[in-house]
Amino acid sequence: MWPTVMPQLRRDPVVLRAFGDGDADLVCSVAADPLIPLITTVPNSGTRADAVAYIARQHDRLATGVGYSFAVAEAATDQAVGQIGLWLRNLDQGRVSTGYWIAQQFRGKGYATAALRLLSAWALSFDDVARIELSVEPWNRGSWRTAESCGYQREGLLRSWQAVGDQRKDMYMYSLTRSTPGEADAVNDARGADPEGQPPCDPSPDCVPMTISDD
Repeated sequence: MWPTVMPQLRRDPVVLRAFGDGDADLVCSVAADPLIPLITTVPNSGTRADAVAYIARQHDRLATGVGYSFAVAEAATDQAVGQIGLWLRNLDQGRVSTGYWIAQQFRGKGYATAALRLLSAWALSFDDVARIELSVEPWNRGSWRTAESCGYQREGLLRSWQAVGDQRKDMYMYSLTRSTPGEADAVNDARGADPEGQPPCDPSPDCVPMTISDD
């Protein structure tokens, strides 16, 4: 059964949890980011009121059946560093999708890799999920290296796939499926087994660990 309230998922160095109003400072901090407000619904105003409204919308994702929008937080401090979502619009076809972002000041610490690995393992622990998809712009090496380190495979280039701002953009399509090598390890990870260690793939603040998000 899919949870009807936001779960909390934890594996060092991150915890995935529901957003709270105390995370408004994080949302405000990324308002001026050149990409995050373009590919998500993060407001670009930088006001606390708009940040709190964004947080309220994340709570609505589960209530309306869209999916789960998690704050990515440092496990040691519970400080929010980004967002990751699991979107269920095509669950009846066995497909779900994900997207994520990490604020610039927290990049280079492996949080994106840890969050994606944890979310993917959790999603694949549900029998009705056969495939997780994510899309990312080809130039965004930090993001697609993160995906590949978590077992996602590039399937091709989708030309003029999505509007980003006022332009149509090509996207790489990535997926993790039940036939992907290593998938069994991911499911075991979600059920509590110790996974093999993997190095983080957002090694420097110059990487941009984010994908196009449905949130």
